[in-house]
Amino acid sequence: MIRELKGWHVAAMFCFGFSIIIAVNLTLAFNAVATFPGLVVGNSYVASQQFETKRNAQEALGWEAVAAYERGAFEVRLTDAQALPAAVTTMDVTVGRTTHVAADVTPELVFDGGAWRAPLDLGAGHWQVRLSAVAADGTLFEQRIPLFVKG
Repeated sequence: MIRELKGWHVAAMFCFGFSIIIAVNLTLAFNAVATFPGLVVGNSYVASQQFETKRNAQEALGWEAVAAYERGAFEVRLTDAQALPAAVTTMDVTVGRTTHVAADVTPELVFDGGAWRAPLDLGAGHWQVRLSAVAADGTLFEQRIPLFVKG
């Protein structure tokens, strides 16, 4: 038995189909906004005015930063151009996910003569280390280091 397709049937299918599309779009948009970590800088134009100066000063230091994690032990090695531990006056490190700030942690690092270490419990997956250190001459060294923790 075949039923007759009437105008209100087509209108109902149209409304139902588009309501699914709208619901999915709203869900994705809400989740995107809810997990957005925020702005990196308040005013990108103003930040761009000093970018090259800061970058050149940072590159002149010749420092290299490497982060590692294994079985509850987090480590950051910051070396100078001669591969010696860099002369750092202050250092701040934040470890977090790249997509949200809910899992961000700021470990209490202890320098052991070669690296800065801290006990840390990180779950498997991709993490980002945001490092900010100040050299003895006052030069700011900032770097974001990707870190992958095996599951």
